[in-house]
Amino acid sequence: MKWLSPLFLLVLVMASALAVVYAKHRGRELFAQLQQLEAQRDRLNIEWGRLQLEQSAWASHSRVEKLARERLDMMVPDPESVVIIKP
Repeated sequence: MKWLSPLFLLVLVMASALAVVYAKHRGRELFAQLQQLEAQRDRLNIEWGRLQLEQSAWASHSRVEKLARERLDMMVPDPESVVIIKP
């Protein structure tokens, strides 16, 4: 019976050591995953910025006016032909 207590303690110490090793390994895996996700977030933020710039270029007033003149034969009306309706 005297040897049962030290054997039990040895088993507990070994289980604790394995739990520490597993926790450390899992922490490293999660940290690597976090770094990958942060890199992906940075790439997506860069792409989002590029898309915003592209959208602003396509939707600029001068471009819209140019396309309206070229494709739709639209033009700014003369001030004399503008009628303002007041409520």
